[in-house]
Amino acid sequence: MNTLNRYTAEYLSYCEYRKRLNFKTLKAYRIDLNQYSVFCNSSMDFLSRNTLDLYITELHKHYKPKSVKRKIASLKAFFHYLEYADLLVQNPFDKLDVHFREAKLLPKTIPFHSIQKFLSVLYSQKNQAASTYQLRCCLRDIAVIELLFATGMRISELCSLRPSDIDLENNTVLIYGKGAKERILQLGNPEVISALMLYQDSFKADISTCGYFFVNKVQFTRDYTE
Repeated sequence: MNTLNRYTAEYLSYCEYRKRLNFKTLKAYRIDLNQYSVFCNSSMDFLSRNTLDLYITELHKHYKPKSVKRKIASLKAFFHYLEYADLLVQNPFDKLDVHFREAKLLPKTIPFHSIQKFLSVLYSQKNQAASTYQLRCCLRDIAVIELLFATGMRISELCSLRPSDIDLENNTVLIYGKGAKERILQLGNPEVISALMLYQDSFKADISTCGYFFVNKVQFTRDYTE
């Protein structure tokens, strides 16, 4: 066993029994460190900054930024252990630039035809509701989805809406976002306004009881046994 493999085995044992890392983390560390060992091939000084620099460049040639970032993190943790165990004099990462620009991924959007199909199914279920209970569930779901698609608000923002935040006379919604920032959105789509009004009329007692505009659990004030 060469020096790097011996250090790796000691480090993984330290991670398992001293740091109590889980199996998946240990497996990832083992894979990443073995890969570095193969790169060094016993012929390169694995403790040198130059070797690490060459290895990181090689990683960028073959892996996506997320994978590179994880593999670098595994190596940094390993070298930190070597420093902690007094197995090296100078940590090569101290003078190594490992920062790189990651491509920003745009959020995925739902195609318009998918939204139309989704809403069409909801309205169809409302028209075919076999009981008052089912009808009220459909009214609530339609109101939630229509408002989400119309405003683009976050789920957390929708869940925290109070009855006073929805003004159906002026067709506005008051939203409390991150950092306690407020913004008022104008509702211009008649179908959205109609869906909110139908929901509000049907759930007026439940809204008053729970204190939020959208009832987070179907707890009706009357027992529907239909």
